[in-house]
Amino acid sequence: MIFDEKTVQAVAQKYELLRDTLNERQRRLFLGAEAKELGRGGIAAVARATGVHPNTIARGVRELASGSELEGKVRAPGGGRKKLIQTNPELLVRLQELVDPVTRGDPMSPLVWSSKSTTKLAAALSEQEYSVSVSTVGRILRSLGFSLQGNAKIFEGRQHPDRDAQFEYLYTQVLEYINSGDPVISVDTKKKELVGNFKNAGREYQKKGSPEPVNAYDFTNQAVGKAIPYGIYDVASNMGWVTVGQDHDTSAFAVSTLTSWWYTVGRVRYPRARRLLICADGGGSNGSRVRAWKIELAKFANDTDLEVTVCHLPPGTSKWNKIEHRMFSQITANWRGRPLTSFQVIVDLISNTTTATGLTIQASIDPNEYPIGIRYHAKEVENLPMTRHNFHGDWNYTIHPFRLTSKT
Repeated sequence: MIFDEKTVQAVAQKYELLRDTLNERQRRLFLGAEAKELGRGGIAAVARATGVHPNTIARGVRELASGSELEGKVRAPGGGRKKLIQTNPELLVRLQELVDPVTRGDPMSPLVWSSKSTTKLAAALSEQEYSVSVSTVGRILRSLGFSLQGNAKIFEGRQHPDRDAQFEYLYTQVLEYINSGDPVISVDTKKKELVGNFKNAGREYQKKGSPEPVNAYDFTNQAVGKAIPYGIYDVASNMGWVTVGQDHDTSAFAVSTLTSWWYTVGRVRYPRARRLLICADGGGSNGSRVRAWKIELAKFANDTDLEVTVCHLPPGTSKWNKIEHRMFSQITANWRGRPLTSFQVIVDLISNTTTATGLTIQASIDPNEYPIGIRYHAKEVENLPMTRHNFHGDWNYTIHPFRLTSKT
């Protein structure tokens, strides 16, 4: 029998809560009881949920079925064979390297998933002379927050044939920059928010029967304004920067945020940097086809004397941008159930967003106006000091510092 993911997750959560309070025999009996309750296919389902070997769970089922008094020694805490990641810590690093280039997931969920199966991952590790079983790979992935996921309607457009190849190329670029000590940032615009006493999704603890009162309707004419949070996530340092705009989400606004980040934080953190890698979506104000984005970046490169390389995510994959699930989702979780009554409240909530992994974010308000409708010609982009990469030059390009002539 095939059990749905909700059932499997329920078993996993119960086991996680009880595991440290039970001894070896009690854990075996608990898992056996869970498998017996599920019926046919229960042993495999419990093994998938907990990472415990099916033979151990089957033994628990037999012991429960025998009804006889259980005898025998129970190993002391810490007894038994050590886990592979304890005896060989490099195994965890190698597995993460295999999975990370094609990491995918819903940015609003703590779960991520990999398109590579545990069988293929175990085989790849074996080629690197790490002897590891398929079940052990699955157990390590679950400990890292990975889980099996079904199909979801999340594609924003037709899948590009070079999608996976672009992810691999982007990953090699990121690795090369990080290893050389140069900054790597992920950029994007977070969902725009109405500012005012409006309902905000999610819940937070309040005294029973005393929910936060908000407007019954989200009419824009009752709003203080519309907040446009543009974010920068420093991949290596796990630090973020968000500028909350009040006008329009334009390329000029995006690069203005980039400029503020660099002069306030970036050049302090990377004093020897002569180049910068930007990972960006394929659309929006920082889209691969947006002329204004490239022209504004050229001004930034010229002002900062930085060589700026941009690698865009392929079409239909914007939800997999690092900034989405490493920073924006944490901001959303932090202000859940809180009405965003003013721009200052939004900035404060963003600034107070932290995680157990050490994420910190700085935020500020940008009151400037960014008019829309400014047009640039293709020839202006062609005249930029820009080098397109050999692989998908439309997605991967480098802009060099150079004094620009004024636009006519």
